[in-house]
Amino acid sequence: MTVTVLLFASYAEQLGKNSMTLELPEGTRVDEALSRIQTAAAGRLPPKPMVAVNQSYAKGSDILRAGDELAIIPPVAGG
Repeated sequence: MTVTVLLFASYAEQLGKNSMTLELPEGTRVDEALSRIQTAAAGRLPPKPMVAVNQSYAKGSDILRAGDELAIIPPVAGG
C-alpha cells in the first residue's frame, strides 16, 4: 500500500523535501512507518515526533491504510 508522508518546517528543511511516499505492507502501524522514515532520515528526526493521520492526531499503535496521509509535526513555539 502507498502512504504519503508530509513534512513541515524544520523537518522539511532537514530532509530537503516537503513530502515523500512510502510503500508499506497492509496493516503497518504508525510507529513502524516512523521507524522506516527514521532510517531514511539518518536520525535527523526525533525518535517519537507528534504525528497525524488524515489530519487527526494519531498514536503509534494506529493502523495505516492505503492512501493515508501521515504528517510528522514539528514542535511549535509562539508568543
